[in-house]
Amino acid sequence: MSAVLDHHGHDVHDHDHDHHAPSGWRRWVFATNHKDIGTLYLLFSFTMLMIGGVLALCIRAELFQPGLQFFNPELFNQFTTMHGLIMVFGAIMPAFVGFANWMIPLQVGAADMAFARMNNFSFWLLIPAALMLVASFFMPGGAPAAGWTLYAPLTLQMGPSMDAGIFAMHIMGASSIMGSINIIVTILNMRAPGMTLMKMPMFCWTWLITAYLLIAVMPVLAGAITMTLTDRHFGTSFFSPAGGGDPVMYQHIFWFFGHPEVYIMILPAFGIVSQIVPAFSRKKLFGYASMVYATASIAILSFIVWAHHMFSTGMPVTGQLFFMYATMLIAVPTAVKIFNWIATMWRGSMTFETPMLFAVGFIFVFTMGGFTGLILAMAPVDIQLQDTYYVVAHFHYVLVAGSLYALFAGVYYWGPKWTGVMYSETRGKIHFWGSLIFFNITFFPMHFLGLAGMPRRYADYPMQFTDFNAIASVGAFGFGLMQVYFFLFVVVPMMRGKGAKAPQRPWTDPDGKGAEGLEWEVPSPAPFHTFETPPKLNAAATKIIG
Repeated sequence: MSAVLDHHGHDVHDHDHDHHAPSGWRRWVFATNHKDIGTLYLLFSFTMLMIGGVLALCIRAELFQPGLQFFNPELFNQFTTMHGLIMVFGAIMPAFVGFANWMIPLQVGAADMAFARMNNFSFWLLIPAALMLVASFFMPGGAPAAGWTLYAPLTLQMGPSMDAGIFAMHIMGASSIMGSINIIVTILNMRAPGMTLMKMPMFCWTWLITAYLLIAVMPVLAGAITMTLTDRHFGTSFFSPAGGGDPVMYQHIFWFFGHPEVYIMILPAFGIVSQIVPAFSRKKLFGYASMVYATASIAILSFIVWAHHMFSTGMPVTGQLFFMYATMLIAVPTAVKIFNWIATMWRGSMTFETPMLFAVGFIFVFTMGGFTGLILAMAPVDIQLQDTYYVVAHFHYVLVAGSLYALFAGVYYWGPKWTGVMYSETRGKIHFWGSLIFFNITFFPMHFLGLAGMPRRYADYPMQFTDFNAIASVGAFGFGLMQVYFFLFVVVPMMRGKGAKAPQRPWTDPDGKGAEGLEWEVPSPAPFHTFETPPKLNAAATKIIG
């Protein structure tokens, strides 16, 4: 066979095995390697977590005592709105996409993600979107103050920053859709020979299902905010009663996106926990197939429960009953998962390194959040508790102690594989216990505030709510400091390579029990290129051949 020459007369195949990783700024700006892009996502999401966290602390500082201390109510509402948008679209979702980029190719034995350049584009779209969101504070009239749900008619009365926010969310949605396409194609088409779908790690399953959810609902959000935009500038009146529109229609469209969205933020967390619990219990995951089906059931049911966010909008009783029962039904597959994690731990040889602590903490606190969700699913109860701090407590138990704890668990679990160094176990445990205690000090009192009738998004409150608010504010500052501690004393040393060198299989006992999966077949740190020759799995899918 004759050599293929380029226009300089050099053999193009000479460079096939040239594995020098690009260096300097080009490595990051033009990144097409899934590991580098995963790292970029994780650093971006942590930055946004810090910005969103500062906004949260501004909210809690204002609410430390009654009266207006620091901010006027309009600015306070800008903080609540931007805290929600930045945390959901800037912190939690990109963090899980970062995990997907890092781990899915390693777990399925693929050389990289399916569309490497699109992967790069997906990430870099987030930067202008995030800048636009944060910059909205400096626009005339300040940032949007309509709440993160962006309900009409408030959105029709906001200043120019509302348009910037809409544009930013369009861009983030495009990024999510492209990332999802990449994940689906990688999982379906690039698995190692012998890895059937039902032999895939749970993390890949949860992300495959999440990616389909994202593709289904992101265009719905885009539709809702585009209708808002045309109402604002182009004379339509989708949501304006004066022109025959209906503000409640916005809520239907938004929550048809918004409810699957909350599962988009928790399913990858389930996947991470489903990897960690078996590893530290030294057992196989109990009921693997039922976990897969439960994940799919949650995803399907998430499309028929949206109006439980709307019980107080004057819905007919039959509608209330349907959405109430559908919401209660979604507790069943969720309970299957919690049962399976506990059954996996049952009589296992458990050890409690930091990833396991966060996973067990996740199960405990997420279950509490799930129960308060079940309480809010009851239409008559919800009508009393709607838009009170009980709702705030509920969704922070699910999103902070759910999504965020799982992300921390994943960083501690896979961090040694990413960086090649072990984190300090003592510091990890300080981070865990500090986060767990301060989290509960912050959000547990909010249940009582909500039951007593304190509404959310208010900058001031009557005297009787003072004590619980003071406790919550102290807890919030403690929780925030724990995350700064995590970055400075856990993440930074690992990124700098300071610490004990990580073995190839950091979570495997001398007798071979512990973490399983293809990601532990590559050295620590994971080399720039992995699985260029796909690994072959034998029938039992336990040992790697060749």
